[in-house]
Amino acid sequence: MISRSEYCVIACAEAWRGNGEVLASPMGLIPSVGARLARATFSPDLLMTDGEAMLVGPDGTTEGWLPYRQHLALVTGGKRHVMMGASQIDRYGNQNISCIGAWERPTRQLLGVRGAPVNTLNNPVSYWVPRHSLRVFVERVDMVCGVGYDRAAGARHHRIPRVVSDLGVFDFETEDRSMRLASVHPGVTVEQIRQATGFALTIPDGVPYTREPTAAELRLIRQVIDPKGLREREVRV
Repeated sequence: MISRSEYCVIACAEAWRGNGEVLASPMGLIPSVGARLARATFSPDLLMTDGEAMLVGPDGTTEGWLPYRQHLALVTGGKRHVMMGASQIDRYGNQNISCIGAWERPTRQLLGVRGAPVNTLNNPVSYWVPRHSLRVFVERVDMVCGVGYDRAAGARHHRIPRVVSDLGVFDFETEDRSMRLASVHPGVTVEQIRQATGFALTIPDGVPYTREPTAAELRLIRQVIDPKGLREREVRV
């Protein structure tokens, strides 16, 4: 039986399909498993790092050195594809990881803006949300950290390929670049997603299910990339 977490891994991996030789920067367990799976299967040209100064293979072995200057060149030249988290995200892909409530006096302090503006304006950024809810998918984010389509006019490399949550996959392939439901994970209904989203999604007719992993992909996920099953702790049904 394929678990919900494994569908999420596949959905994250698909974000890097066809990217070619770019630096994959996954943040979080499920995105990391997905990126390594993509590199090991349908996106063999991906570059991956250890988060510091080395380029590594899917098994973590060192493949090369990534000087900081070269890293910045990739970041600012559209040659990196990040998958970040989001404490809040809105219909146009504006993301918040800084605070909840008014900026002048927030009710909760979070991570801070960090590198989100540079990431989103200079290279493609996707998002991973392990708990899809009205608190995360909001009409208007309390503070813009990652820049959405309604604020990115003139940004040469701005692109949000997809948002993956524990319920489904979303993109911005609409006329006004607002969020669209691209697929639902098996066991989830469109209505369930609608009720857990704080804005009106574009929902096409006949929304497909997220694709199943192949037998070879399942073997890699379960036996090679995440043999301890840590993915199941991040996505609970």
